[in-house]
Amino acid sequence: MKLPPVDYEAPGTVSEAVALLAEHQDEASVLAGGQSLIPLLALRLAYPAVLIDINGIDELSGMSAADGWVAVGAMTREYVAEESGTVADAVPLLAAALPLIGHEAIRNRGTIGGSLAHADPAAELPAVARALDAEFVVRSPAGERVVPAAEWFEGFLTTSRRPDELLVEIRFPAARRGTGVSFQEVARRHGDFAIVGLAASLVLSGGVISDARLAFAGVSDVPVRAAAAEDLLAGERPSAELFDEAARRATEDLDPPADLHGSSDYRKTVAAAVVRRGLRAAADNARERQ
Repeated sequence: MKLPPVDYEAPGTVSEAVALLAEHQDEASVLAGGQSLIPLLALRLAYPAVLIDINGIDELSGMSAADGWVAVGAMTREYVAEESGTVADAVPLLAAALPLIGHEAIRNRGTIGGSLAHADPAAELPAVARALDAEFVVRSPAGERVVPAAEWFEGFLTTSRRPDELLVEIRFPAARRGTGVSFQEVARRHGDFAIVGLAASLVLSGGVISDARLAFAGVSDVPVRAAAAEDLLAGERPSAELFDEAARRATEDLDPPADLHGSSDYRKTVAAAVVRRGLRAAADNARERQ
């Protein structure tokens, strides 16, 4: 289908983009990589009056590491982050998730900020951000504010970004020594959105789990942290029995949605399986990185 008629703006700076958002508010949509927005426009599922194309804003691209954080510009292409040595070394969970996003052609255009602003609960990057307690930096005419991941995702395709705000940067905490990671997902085909996905991170200190982070994709309208399982794992030594119990605790309160790809019970069963699988892989990875 052809796109609907829209007014088009292509600001060259963040200040210009923010001014346009402040002017048009809810009538505007921001075009980053376009891998989600363009299909929505073609299907008439999105009806902006104004399209604000931020592809020409160079200051929104790039990565830097400082003070225990890795800052990723919102317009950084997913394939650039996927090939980044900084991301591989300092944010290994993000590095593990990136190759699972769609296909290479999608990652060549798709952006880190675009995926996180779109906030599809079945996507990989929201689960990574939630697991790592990432921070979202947004800018408006009033200045900048920092939104923690726990407050960013409000519902299906809904974030706490205000209409006059532009997502400019995402900050991920750098991994500590002994951190092992895994991103597991079950999908119909490679490149599809996950039926269930799991971002898992463990820190091993002297063979004991000192920190555990688990976040699901595809089980709710937002990415979901498995807090009860994380509490169970902390202070314990990795074992099959421990991971079985963690899987039980991680899923006991889940009520996943049902759709043509599977029932709620099926998704819950898959969720338990990816917890066990993800924890084993993360523990093995942690031992390798010590």
